[in-house]
Amino acid sequence: MRTTDAPALFAALQELAEQDPLITVRQDETRRITVRLYGEVQKEVLQETLTDQHGIAVEFSGTQTVCVERPVGTGESVWEIGDGHNPFCATLGLRVSPGVPGSGLTFGLEVELGSLPLAFHKAIEETVEAALARGLSGWEVVDVAVTVTRTGYSSPVTVAGDFRGVTPLVLRKALRQAGTEVLEPVSGFELELPADAVSATLSRLVELGALVTESAICGDRAELGGTLPTARVHGFDQQLPALSHGEGLLTTRPSGYQPI
Repeated sequence: MRTTDAPALFAALQELAEQDPLITVRQDETRRITVRLYGEVQKEVLQETLTDQHGIAVEFSGTQTVCVERPVGTGESVWEIGDGHNPFCATLGLRVSPGVPGSGLTFGLEVELGSLPLAFHKAIEETVEAALARGLSGWEVVDVAVTVTRTGYSSPVTVAGDFRGVTPLVLRKALRQAGTEVLEPVSGFELELPADAVSATLSRLVELGALVTESAICGDRAELGGTLPTARVHGFDQQLPALSHGEGLLTTRPSGYQPI
């Protein structure tokens, strides 16, 4: 997304994201703004809203499907103070394991909270969250449980920065041991169309990777339902008029993720 007034744009997008849970806004260190949306139509609506309500004209760059990663197993890693590969004055052990679907990040401790200064615990947790934004395949890691299994420090030498430095290294090694799978977003769909268009439409849906789980024909009308990779929804919607003699009606909704 490009505009000449990035601060005002970012503030406006944050305001809109608070109103709509399907919008997620991020800004990197280069002030490049990325927006996670649900579908091309929502992008058009957002563009109009920014112009009409905030007076900001924007131009979107190309749309990219946002995948996620989930751990497929359990992995552990421990880096001790004094290890040849550990350049930081901090001991840390982490275990990574699959979390409950939809849980995001679950952070836990198998060490006493008082075993480290609170600032060190906070540094570990914040760094874990930041590091999981980019997994083994470059996507955000979700539905993951991260547990602190060991800690140690050397007073007064150790500082919070040591734990911020060692945490991504320990986490990465544990994540590699656990392994991850990449998942793409899928959309649930409901489709109403003429009965004589069902055969051609079903064939096209299958070609696009859809899973049709519901079908019903009543007279000259039919209804189909199922899931379709979100990346292919826009393309199918554009093909639907030709497939359904201009009489097809498609509605979609977010429906989780599936392995690629």
